[in-house]
Amino acid sequence: MKTPLIIAALLALPLAAQAADPAAEMAPEMKLAQKNGCLACHDLDVKKVGPAWREVAKKYAGDGEAEAMLVTKVKKGGKGHWGEVPMPANVTVKDTDIKTLVQYVLALQ
Repeated sequence: MKTPLIIAALLALPLAAQAADPAAEMAPEMKLAQKNGCLACHDLDVKKVGPAWREVAKKYAGDGEAEAMLVTKVKKGGKGHWGEVPMPANVTVKDTDIKTLVQYVLALQ
């Protein structure tokens, strides 16, 4: 009679491990975005305060100047490309982190 309980417990182990630490599977760039507060306004697929990052990738696909422009925009802030809500300047975020995040966003499909 105990066999079904043991099997159920064994089957539940991988799910329990995943639920224990959902950030364990998170891409390093997403951890960097979380650390720097980017996810308060942005999401991969859903527009929040700012645009969904996949939409940004789609808009700038094939634009060789997009990376430099977006690095500057993230650092200095701005508005107008995605609506009237301004993106605040991110002066405390390291330039290397901004570049890594912009490259990540532009590589999304």
